[in-house]
Amino acid sequence: MKKTTLLLSLLSTVVFAQFNVVASYPYLGRIVKAVGGDNVKVKVLASPRFDPHFVIPKPSLIPAIARADMLVANGAGLEIGWLPPLLKSANNPKVRISSTGFVDASHAIRLIDKPKAVSRAYGDVHPEGNPHFNSDPHNIIPIAKYVTKKLSQLDISHAQEYHHNLTQFATKWKRFLKTFDAQMKTCKSKKVVQYHELYNYLLKRYGIRSTATIEPLPGIAPSSKHTIALIQKMKKENIKMILQDPYHEKKTAHFIAAKTGAKVTVIPHDVGAVSGTDTLKTFYETIATRLCH
Repeated sequence: MKKTTLLLSLLSTVVFAQFNVVASYPYLGRIVKAVGGDNVKVKVLASPRFDPHFVIPKPSLIPAIARADMLVANGAGLEIGWLPPLLKSANNPKVRISSTGFVDASHAIRLIDKPKAVSRAYGDVHPEGNPHFNSDPHNIIPIAKYVTKKLSQLDISHAQEYHHNLTQFATKWKRFLKTFDAQMKTCKSKKVVQYHELYNYLLKRYGIRSTATIEPLPGIAPSSKHTIALIQKMKKENIKMILQDPYHEKKTAHFIAAKTGAKVTVIPHDVGAVSGTDTLKTFYETIATRLCH
């Protein structure tokens, strides 16, 4: 009887074992869970409270990568400063870069802002293009389709369920996009200044003009000279909105706002970056509300 019970327990463990997926950022974790459902166990590596370029590669993250069957990364160079050391330490051949278990979400996206030249003289540029494509909610379905394709290849026994989940998710997301698009139309042609070029995909989609950045170059802190020039430009062009992400310093944006009469609007860069954005839907709803109020 004990042997039978043990055998049933072992069989149950095998049957109901979840497919282990590691996602680099929270928004990717939500997409994986949406299409993976109960068949996947998802671990997110980066906290939305910090700069996605400079995540601390904590040793505590290594065991999850070592156990992973699949790793979903944003790609386009966004994780280049912190993910490779973790992958090396985890030593998991399933999820090494270029392995079948390493899923680069940027492969599902048409990247914009590709630099004409790559040099440190131009700041912290991304050779493949702007990696912050998650700001545009229309990119969610292509990424979900790509993740579903990879999940189905690696976990064939649940492929039908993954595709069923994708169909349900895509149907709901398309309905959401109609509402989101309608709200975003109300701020078409608005002119804004960004701290960092985090929202270019969103702004391009909805016809909002990004006129300048508080950073003189990507990853370079604002100088007094650049800040003064930016204040003059904003006054001349009557620019009244500054898009501030949650993790960069806010002192400069508020100084510029005080000199120009502009408003500093904090826009989340990922799910959970600000209060009330713990789902994909609330993340984008918050963006639309803050940007188009």
